[in-house]
Amino acid sequence: MNSTITRAFNFNAGPSALPLEVLEKAQQELINYNNAGMSIMEMSHRSKDYDEVHNEAIARLRSLYTIPENYEVLFLQGGASLQFTMVPMNFLKEDQTASYVLTGSWSEKALKEALLFGKTAEAASTKENKYRNIPTLNEIRFNQSDAYVHITSNNTIYGTQWKEFPTTGEVPLVADMSSDILSKPVDISKFGIIYAGAQKNLGPSGVTVVIIRKDLLEKANKNIPTMLKYSTHADSNSLYNTPPTFGIYMLGEVLKWVEAQGGLEGIAKNNEEKAKLIYDVIDQSNGFYRGHAETSSRSLMNITFRVTDEELEKQFLIEAKEAGFVGLNGHRSVGGCRASTYNAVPVEACQALANFMIEFQKKHQ
Repeated sequence: MNSTITRAFNFNAGPSALPLEVLEKAQQELINYNNAGMSIMEMSHRSKDYDEVHNEAIARLRSLYTIPENYEVLFLQGGASLQFTMVPMNFLKEDQTASYVLTGSWSEKALKEALLFGKTAEAASTKENKYRNIPTLNEIRFNQSDAYVHITSNNTIYGTQWKEFPTTGEVPLVADMSSDILSKPVDISKFGIIYAGAQKNLGPSGVTVVIIRKDLLEKANKNIPTMLKYSTHADSNSLYNTPPTFGIYMLGEVLKWVEAQGGLEGIAKNNEEKAKLIYDVIDQSNGFYRGHAETSSRSLMNITFRVTDEELEKQFLIEAKEAGFVGLNGHRSVGGCRASTYNAVPVEACQALANFMIEFQKKHQ
């Protein structure tokens, strides 16, 4: 890449940072992919070149997560927000209840969609605590007759993350992992369905990954629109209609990059190191910076905090922007500050932010 280009310290919550190596390779191949004389974006999704890209991306994701053979990997569109609808549409039957664990805005939205299709219940909620924590496992209540139990594994707005997932027995566990997928090893066999928008850790916006147990496909409701059936996409290898080909190409390149970082174990170690740099500054600031999440529930992906004084917080965000930090404003619904330290955010960016926070406190305390 042109050495005169200065890369921002990108802490956007999504779409978010992509690995520089991936961007550079995409730049090189953009006009002429695999000597085909055209871009991957211009190719037929039925072509041999694209077919290899598509299937290799699926294979790499299977390998990284050690996804069992009794699961399908799907590439869909519509983001996690469409999955809020597709999950109950496919699996909530008239005589069943869908249980939702509420840990933030996105789980609330998922529950709202499920209410359109049938009976629901709150298996647990931390709303009264302003979503500062994840419920303990013994706080979660559901019935063995439930259609499924739904959780949001990481909460971008409030900065909380599940450290241990519930065991739900015969009831399928459904997880929205949009903001921490691929950030650490996960035992896929604990879940019936995992879904995630790509725009935080997997690639650019436009692709949604669904990992779904095959037996659930056989039990799904039948009388629903074709494009909203998981089986439609499973039966056609996610090629029923034109998929987001460039996004899937980029996703495949990101997966190669994750492999080069030491796989999910290497990525997890790196993410812990990055988050610690910033959390340590918050914890050692004597209250100048205040984290939103309780320590036991802190996210490694989204670090949410406030500056002790509201006017000083505004000044912090102004000076941070001037110093080259992007995306540090908290979500519009809660305000404050948020540093999203997804996989592709380098350690150097987190160290730079930690140093900036320390210097800002020295100047203004």
